[in-house]
Amino acid sequence: MLRPFVAYLRVYEPLRALGDPPAQQLVEAVSAGGLSRVAIGEREQRMWLKSQAAAPVRLLPAQLRDGRPAPSLVTDVLVLDPADLPAGHSAEGPFACPLELRARSAAALSTFLADAEPALRTAVLDSGGVTADRARAQTKAAMTDLTATAAHTLTTTWTVPLPWFSLVDPDERKLVLGSGPADPAREASWRTSMSAALRRASDAGELIETTFGDSGPGRVLSQTRQWLESFDPDSVVELDYGGLVQLFADSLLDADSTAEEVHDILDALRTGNVEELAELFSQLREFWGDLAAKEHSN
Repeated sequence: MLRPFVAYLRVYEPLRALGDPPAQQLVEAVSAGGLSRVAIGEREQRMWLKSQAAAPVRLLPAQLRDGRPAPSLVTDVLVLDPADLPAGHSAEGPFACPLELRARSAAALSTFLADAEPALRTAVLDSGGVTADRARAQTKAAMTDLTATAAHTLTTTWTVPLPWFSLVDPDERKLVLGSGPADPAREASWRTSMSAALRRASDAGELIETTFGDSGPGRVLSQTRQWLESFDPDSVVELDYGGLVQLFADSLLDADSTAEEVHDILDALRTGNVEELAELFSQLREFWGDLAAKEHSN
């Protein structure tokens, strides 16, 4: 079964940062090892489908009939293996990333209610049997699920925002090809310390703003830096291709140098090397353009 074509930017916080003290159910879930990384996309998809198949339809996934969060609010958590900690990371673990599906869905719904065309908004609310006021009340209630001021996970479909690569060291990549694209163990990810991610985000953001002004990449970096600042300074940041690894042949995934090229672009901006910039952007367009074509055909 194919995993959803979703990539992730995650923050794993020390367990001590997830409550004072952390909930006993959370402690037990972390001790048990948490959720399987490769099953995250499938679990989120299944929980959403379950909410839509319920009678009556539930506005948000991971939510009980009366609107309260399901028990999975506490127990759905990813746990970072000590072997995957960035080199030299000295903070004590364990490190955990709550799934927070109800709150993340609420944030997306809140954005939809604010930005969608009136006819589309009305159709969605009518299909769920709720009024706009009730939907807003439920989304506001769901946001209180969060242990920080922001959710621990950002997601994108079919691609990875290039500014995200500026947060990591290209040499920090973990690549597991497995037996091919369908292998559940297949993985491409990077992990770095929060302090390093924030430093890189700040340096890259200042450089891009100086060069291009308030551009799209500059805004992405600014928003991402503000998001990272919501979490414990001893946290670990992870960039994970997630289900996108299914879309690349072994040779392409092994040869993927996007992280290196993004850092080379930043170096070329510092030195004003226009020719190198053009070549690097061309390489990135060629690599990620293939995924864009697949998205378009789907």
